Amino acid sequence: MKSLYFLLLATALIFVESGRSAPKPADNPASLSGEVKFEGTAPKPAHIETSQDPLCAKGRATPLTTEDIVVGPNGGLANVVIYISDGLASQASQPPQQPAVLEQKGCQYKPHVLALQANQKLSIVNSDQTTHNIHPTPANNREWNMTQPHGMPMEQTFARQEVAIPVKCNVHPWMKGYIAVLKNPFFAVSDQDGHFEIKNLPPGTYTLTAWQEKLGTTTQKVTIGAGEAKTLTFTFKQ
Repeated sequence: MKSLYFLLLATALIFVESGRSAPKPADNPASLSGEVKFEGTAPKPAHIETSQDPLCAKGRATPLTTEDIVVGPNGGLANVVIYISDGLASQASQPPQQPAVLEQKGCQYKPHVLALQANQKLSIVNSDQTTHNIHPTPANNREWNMTQPHGMPMEQTFARQEVAIPVKCNVHPWMKGYIAVLKNPFFAVSDQDGHFEIKNLPPGTYTLTAWQEKLGTTTQKVTIGAGEAKTLTFTFKQ
């Protein structure tokens, strides 16, 4: 009986000691955050004429303007996709259960640039009283073109990585947006102030790519350790 007791005690001590060893990367992830800046004088957005469909102006306080370059008051650049383009041991991972949502509201795509994982469900919502026609034109995924009346739910997926897929509405030709499809969860889209954050990143050395629809791409290389938080700045100019 005593020998069994000591055996159990020894096993417990080994377990405790093993628990004190260095944590696995998944238990102590790193994070990257930062800002995307526009250098120079920001271009003024152009007015969009929507008179062909009066329902597009319904309930709108301000007229529609272009969103191809959106610069905040402090020079932050919105709608930039930042993602890990090289350095991950495994490029693929299971997509999240939660769908990404692309809304058609006021005859604009909300958000203008959407990022999601390959095979993640894309929920498309028509919040307008008018009928839309959503038409992504990918180069590396299946093309589809579907009409969506108000209130009709729609769901799609993209199987392969592609940064980024143009989206248009064949009914309202000014409606334009982009969908970025990534094969891992380590990506972000800069907000209205140019800020971004990528969480739960395993430690390693990575190449980060920042993509903007009019200004192209820029890259940075970064080495980050377990539990470390680093800050980066990407700069674009015309």
